[in-house]
Amino acid sequence: MSVHPTAPHRPDVAAPAVPSTRPRSPHRTRRTLTRSVTAVVIGVVCLAVASPLAWMISTSLRPGNTVFTGSFLPESLTLDAYRQVLSTTDFGTHFWNSVWITVATVAGVLLFATLSGYAFARLSFPFKNVIYLLLLSTLMMPSTALILPLYLQLRDLGLLDSQTGLLVLYVSGSTPFAMFLMRAFFETLPLELTQAARIDGAGEFTIFWRVILPLTRPGLATVVIFQFLSTWNEFLMANTVLQDTGKLPLQPVLFSLLGQYSTNWPLLTAGLVLSVIPIITVYVWMQRQFVAGMTLGAVKN
Repeated sequence: MSVHPTAPHRPDVAAPAVPSTRPRSPHRTRRTLTRSVTAVVIGVVCLAVASPLAWMISTSLRPGNTVFTGSFLPESLTLDAYRQVLSTTDFGTHFWNSVWITVATVAGVLLFATLSGYAFARLSFPFKNVIYLLLLSTLMMPSTALILPLYLQLRDLGLLDSQTGLLVLYVSGSTPFAMFLMRAFFETLPLELTQAARIDGAGEFTIFWRVILPLTRPGLATVVIFQFLSTWNEFLMANTVLQDTGKLPLQPVLFSLLGQYSTNWPLLTAGLVLSVIPIITVYVWMQRQFVAGMTLGAVKN
C-alpha cells in the first residue's frame, strides 16, 4: 500500500481567482450607459462652444490669403496681424479706455448694489416694496428704447461726448439687476448675525461692513463677473454717446475693422483675441467664488 505525500501548505501562494458568474445588475449597466452618453454629449457641446475661439486664434495667426482656402490649422504661423492691430488702431489707448471705464463701472455698481441690496433685505422703511418694484421695472425696458431719451438727457446735463456721462449710464443702468442679486444673497444669511451684532452695540454700517459683507463674497464675485463682461463688451451706448474717436473704448474700434466690401480677417481676429484676455483673466481669478455663488441655496440643511 503506497502513501502519496501531501503537498506542504504555502500561505504565500494565493489561490487562483474564480471568475464570477453573477451577471451585472441592470441598474448598474444603465447607470454606466447614462454616464457614457452624458460624457459624449458634454464633449460635443464643449467642442461646439470652443470651436469659434479656436477658429479666431487660428485665423489671427495665418496669412490673409489662406483664411478661407487653407485648412483649419494654419500651415505657417505669423504675428503680422498682431503687430498691425497694435500699430494702426491705437490699440493701447482704446484698451486703456475700456479698462478704466469697466473698472469704474464695476466699482460703482458694487457700491450702490451692496448698499441698496442690504437695505431692501434687512431694513424697514416707508414704501420699501414699492421702491423695490419700481427699480426692478427698469429691467423690462430694452436698451434700444432708451437711447434717445438718455442721449437728450446727457446733452442737457453737458455730459455728451464724455466718458463720465457714459460711466453714469453704465452704473445707473446696471445697478438694479446687481441690487436684485445682492438682495437675494443677503437674505440667505441668518438674521441672528445682525441681531447679535446689534446686541453688542454695533451700528448698522458696522454690521454691514464687518459682519454681513465678508460673508457675501460669492455674491460679489457673481456681480463682478457679470458686470465686467457686460461693460467690457458694450457697444451701442458707447458708440452713441462718444463722438471723439480718442475717447472710444475697444469694442467700437474693433467693429470699425469690418469693411463694407472686404474685411481683413487676421487683423480683426487678432484684435478680438487681445480683447478677450481681460475677460478670461477675471473669470479664472474669481471662478471658485463665482461657482459657489451660482450654487448657493441649491442645498439646504
